[in-house]
Amino acid sequence: MAVSAFRGVRLPLIHQSQLPVAIGSSKKVIGGRKSKSFFISAQYSQTQDLFTSRLQSRIENLPKLVEDIVQTSINTGPRGALRLVQGVQAFVGVGGEWLNDISKYTRVSGGLPTEMQLGLLSPLYLRKLFERMGATYIKLGQFIASAPTLFPPEYVEEFQNCFDKAPPVPFEEIRKILQEELGRPIESVYEYVDPTPLASASIAQVHGARLRGSQEDVVIKVLKPGIEDFLVADLNFIYVVARIFEFLSPEFSRTSLVGIVKDIRESMLEEVDFNKEAQNIEAFKRYLESMGLSGQATAPRVYKHCSSRRVLTMERLYGVPLTDLESIRSLVSSPENSLITALNVWFGSLLSCESFHADVHAGNLWLLRDGRIGFLDFGIVGRISPKTWEAMEVFLASIATEEYESMASALIQMGATNRDVDAKAFARDLEKMFSSIQELDTEIVVATARGTNSDRTAVAANVVMDERQMNALFLDLVRVSESYGLKFPREFALLLKQLLYFDRYTRLLAPDMNMLQDQRISVVSNRRMNRYKDSFN
Repeated sequence: MAVSAFRGVRLPLIHQSQLPVAIGSSKKVIGGRKSKSFFISAQYSQTQDLFTSRLQSRIENLPKLVEDIVQTSINTGPRGALRLVQGVQAFVGVGGEWLNDISKYTRVSGGLPTEMQLGLLSPLYLRKLFERMGATYIKLGQFIASAPTLFPPEYVEEFQNCFDKAPPVPFEEIRKILQEELGRPIESVYEYVDPTPLASASIAQVHGARLRGSQEDVVIKVLKPGIEDFLVADLNFIYVVARIFEFLSPEFSRTSLVGIVKDIRESMLEEVDFNKEAQNIEAFKRYLESMGLSGQATAPRVYKHCSSRRVLTMERLYGVPLTDLESIRSLVSSPENSLITALNVWFGSLLSCESFHADVHAGNLWLLRDGRIGFLDFGIVGRISPKTWEAMEVFLASIATEEYESMASALIQMGATNRDVDAKAFARDLEKMFSSIQELDTEIVVATARGTNSDRTAVAANVVMDERQMNALFLDLVRVSESYGLKFPREFALLLKQLLYFDRYTRLLAPDMNMLQDQRISVVSNRRMNRYKDSFN
C-alpha cells in the first residue's frame, strides 16, 4: 500500500526550491558580497517561514492523530499482538525466500535484477508476503489488482496472481461455529452435512448439506474462525499507517490515502458479513422477477432461518461453468443463445439492480440443468451511477466501431480531472494505442475421446487466453488516460474485468458473434452514441 502511495510524491521539506542556494552556484547578482548575502538570507528566511508554518500545522493536528492511534489501539486490543507475531513469521519466511534467490542469482550471473534489489518491496515478494499474511492481505492484493488507477502497473500485474486459497478448517471447528450461530444442534436443522468442504478460501469455506424436513439440497458458507479478529487488527494497522503518512507529509492527503484505506475497509467488512451477501442475492432475485427474467436466470435462494452474519445457507444449484462446451451442448441446443441471455441479464443489472455481480469468473457463472443461467457468490458486487454507465456504454461501442473521438469523449466524461483535456489529441493517442495492440492470443483447445462401449466420440473444448496480455491492454489504456490527468473510478476497472470474462466465454461459445455490436445484446443506445459524436462537432 505504502509503495503505491509513494509514486510521484516528494516529501515537502526537502524540495530543492526550498533549500538555501549555495554561494558558488548562484548566478550573476547585482551589488557584490552584500547583495549576495542578502539574497541568501532572503532564501533562508522563506524556507524557515515555510518550515515554521508547516510545523505549526502539524502541531495543531498532532492531538487528533494521537487520539486516532489510541482509539484504534483500544479497538484492536490484544489480538494486535498476536497478529504482530504472525506478521513477523510471514516476514521471516518470505525474507528467507528472497535471500535464497539472491544467493542463486549471485552464483549464476554475479549481479542482481532490479526486482531483487527492491527486496520485500518488489511486486513479486510483496505478493508472496501478502499471501502468507492471510485473508486481509489477500483481499488487499486483489484490491490492488482491480485498481490500476491507484497503483503502479507492475504491482497491478503481479497481484493478478494473488490467489485466494487456504487449507480447510477441520470440520469440528465448522460444526462448533454452526451450532453457535444457529443456537441449536445442527442435527435439528440439517439432516446431513458433508464434512469434506466443496471449497476453501482465505475467509470462508463451503460444505454441501441437506435440510431436515424439506430434504432440499443446500450449501453452507461458513466464515472461518478468527477471521474477523484478523481483519480488525490488520485494517486498524493499515489505517494508522495511512494517518501517520498523511501527518508526516500533507501531500499524501492529495492522494486520498486514508480515503483509499476506508474504501478497502468497507469492501472487506462487507464481504465477511454474510447478511450483506444475502441482501445482495435477494436484490438480484428481485431484479430478475421485476424484469420478467426469472425463467431465464436465477441466483440461489437464501434460507434465512439457518443463516446469520457468519453462516449463509443457500439453495444448491446444479450446472456447469460457461467454459465447459461439451456439457453445455448436452444441456441446450444453442450455447450462443445461453451466452446472450447471460450477457443481457448482467448488462441489465448494471442500472436496474441495486448492485451488479462483480466476479463473473467461470466458477460463479453456470448453465444450470434446467437451461437457465445461474449467478453464484455475491460476496463481491459493484455499484455504478447512471452517468458513469452512460459513458461506459459509449466507450464499449467505440471499441467495437473504432470511433476514437467518441471513445475519448466518453473516457473524459468518466474520469475525474482538474484540467481541460485536449480531446482530439487524446483520441489520436488512443488510436495509436489500439492500433499497436495485436489481437489477443486466444486458443480453443479441443480434446476428443472415444467411448469404450460405443463408437461415439466425445468432444470437449475450453478456451485458453493470455491473461497478462489482457491486463497489459487495460494498463496501457489507464497509462494513456492518466497522461491527460484522468483518474477513473474503481467501478471502471471492475466493469472491464467482467467484460474480459464475457469476452472469453464469447470466443468459446459464439466465436462469430461481436459481443459489443450484436443487436440481440442490449449494451448501448444509438441516442447516447450520437450525443458523444456531436460533442466533437
